[in-house]
Amino acid sequence: MAPRKKIKKAIAVPAKTARTRKVDHRDGSELVIITGMSGSGKASALKAFEDLGYYCVDNLPVDLIPRFAELALQSGEIPRTALVVDVREGSQLERLPAILKSIKQMIPTRVIFLEASDASLLRRFSETRRPHPLGTDSTVKDSLTAERRHLRSLRALADMVIDTSKFNVHELRAHLTDRFKQHSGGNQSILVSCVSFGYRHGVPDDADLVFDVRFLPNPHFVPEFRPLTGRDPRVAKYIRSFPQTPEFINRISDLLVYLLPHYVREGKSYLTISFGCTGGQHRSVMIAEDVGKRLRKATYKVKVTHRDIPK
Repeated sequence: MAPRKKIKKAIAVPAKTARTRKVDHRDGSELVIITGMSGSGKASALKAFEDLGYYCVDNLPVDLIPRFAELALQSGEIPRTALVVDVREGSQLERLPAILKSIKQMIPTRVIFLEASDASLLRRFSETRRPHPLGTDSTVKDSLTAERRHLRSLRALADMVIDTSKFNVHELRAHLTDRFKQHSGGNQSILVSCVSFGYRHGVPDDADLVFDVRFLPNPHFVPEFRPLTGRDPRVAKYIRSFPQTPEFINRISDLLVYLLPHYVREGKSYLTISFGCTGGQHRSVMIAEDVGKRLRKATYKVKVTHRDIPK
């Protein structure tokens, strides 16, 4: 992939200067190194940093990273920089941990590791029809397995690991923007997904918290509501008419507002909260919508999805 900006500038520092100059830390200086699995969204992540004003380079050879960091420190124009380094480096990638140790003494550095489930990565490779960087001698699935093994030690060094299985391109960029933009509020550093589902179709694999709302009366048994969903005002009004419904919403919302700051402090970047009823059409849909509204009022970024709602 072509660099976001010319690499030429990054290698213009003479070798002697890069190796011998004693560099002081500068306020506001930062180097972000983006790495991770092929197909996990590294190009989209780099674009997000470019939009935030970072000087960005894709696929910079690892041997040039110290020189690039030196250049960033010397320049008053590019204090914040971001690089993508990944499996395309081949065997040279094994040198990155030692290089990271060196440059962290030179400039504040953070490593972001992007990953995704095999199912998500295989789907993305299928959609783009692009070969895996490790070559076409083996299947994409085998290449992903080899890549995970190759990147295991680098993942362990990451300051932030982001699973992009749940994100589309726009959500990933929004998530990174919220995490790295200056003066962003603490509540914006976590993305909350409220998901409705039906137990007859199975519990979502990516659920962090699961709440069973099958104790609420089922609109399915009201003939006029059967073809509708919990997003219909008439169905929602029916479900809210039972006293246990508003009490449940209040208690769950209060619990989540209490829990979320603790998740943020522990470094969690997203949380998936799933609400399940029998078919995933009425009760869980209405509850997910209402809890999502409560969390938005608490200034959290919320995404509401309905996995099993009729299409």
